[in-house]
Amino acid sequence: MEAGNTSKDPLHGITLEKILIQLVDSYGWDELGYQIRINCFISNPSIQSSLKFLRKTPWARTKVEDFYKAALREGKFK
Repeated sequence: MEAGNTSKDPLHGITLEKILIQLVDSYGWDELGYQIRINCFISNPSIQSSLKFLRKTPWARTKVEDFYKAALREGKFK
């Protein structure tokens, strides 16, 4: 296996915080709350409060990670 190609997981080496920041920068809180119906994105959203919620709520984190992977496939990020 070639160096740098050890993981096919697009989330490998990316922190949840970096994922959130990229999503908010690309979509904004309103669109994120519309696309992923999680209250921490809808009601008074912030990176820190969202991180706190997502770190203790596996189903919500999975939704965010799946949305991020779909956005990567669609070329939504630089």
